[in-house]
Amino acid sequence: MADSGGEKKRVVVIGGGVAGSLIARSLQDEANVTLIDMKEYFEIPWAALRSMCDPSFAQRAVFSHSEYLPHGNVITSAAANITDTEVVTAKGDKVAYDFAVIATGHSETGAYTKDEKFSQYQTDHQKIKSASSILIIGGGQTGVELAAEIAVDYPDKKVTIVHRGSMLLEFIGESASNKVVHWLKSRKVEIILGQSVDVNSAKDGAYKTSGGQTIDAECHFICIGKPIGSGWLKETVLKGSLDIHGRLMVDSDLRVKGRSNVFGIGDITDIPELKLGYLAQRHAGIAAKNIRLLMKNTNDNNLNVYKPALPLSLIALGKKEAVAQFYCLSCIGRLPGMIKSGDLFVGRTRKQLGLLSELQ
Repeated sequence: MADSGGEKKRVVVIGGGVAGSLIARSLQDEANVTLIDMKEYFEIPWAALRSMCDPSFAQRAVFSHSEYLPHGNVITSAAANITDTEVVTAKGDKVAYDFAVIATGHSETGAYTKDEKFSQYQTDHQKIKSASSILIIGGGQTGVELAAEIAVDYPDKKVTIVHRGSMLLEFIGESASNKVVHWLKSRKVEIILGQSVDVNSAKDGAYKTSGGQTIDAECHFICIGKPIGSGWLKETVLKGSLDIHGRLMVDSDLRVKGRSNVFGIGDITDIPELKLGYLAQRHAGIAAKNIRLLMKNTNDNNLNVYKPALPLSLIALGKKEAVAQFYCLSCIGRLPGMIKSGDLFVGRTRKQLGLLSELQ
């Protein structure tokens, strides 16, 4: 049945990360939008490692939800429950919805205010600046990009990556991974594969690997994957919508399977593709279009379909270089670096959220 107008529909977005922030921003003038997030701010996640080495970079990459959501309502709390009609927060708020969007990505801990986040970056910066040797645990994108930032900004520091996998950046091809290994080793980064480290057993800066090696480091950073942010759904009406990995199962129109007015977007979904920021932004765009159609006609069956993306990966290697992987083709150096590494898409992301690309 077509909607005859009247009051705006209520859209509740749970999770203020890459996908949640963008869909809330997109719909705030057409619906009564409420964003529920445990943090008071949005952080551009792919800028975080640069901010650890250069805290001034965070001034553009971290900003309050209210800055890009002037016509929406922001509730700073974790979500605790969702029913067929409302979302309940951990603080006890009950927020009724006509449409709900679940975008809780991966679990986050700590730094719930902007000041806390900026302070965290300052602390990390001091750790990096004052240490002559640094251990990075995890050789995925986060670990590799952090090692590269440190190697470029502080070439005299001894950096070691320990990764339990058989190759760095396992989600990209072997050729691209080998290029990155060569790049890191040329900057004196030590790489230990097939092993793990128990940081709790470290004594006097000596870390033991599972293979019996000893690594001397004055500080360490853990760069392994975070748990999927779906734990709060396991006792709700959507518990049957989670797959065995805890991901939210969605249809091609990004509605949660079996639901007509609940959408899932971003890293929490079971869509078979890499979990990357620009893909989460694409999810937000498709879901926003479909919610607009359903706000006009709740029985609209001609919704937009999301097609899993072609595999394109860009990994920054400091401020000027990067490695790019597209299908089986890969390249490394200044050319891919020109695409990503200088600004890390911060200006572009700010513009997408209606903010000026530069601070005034």
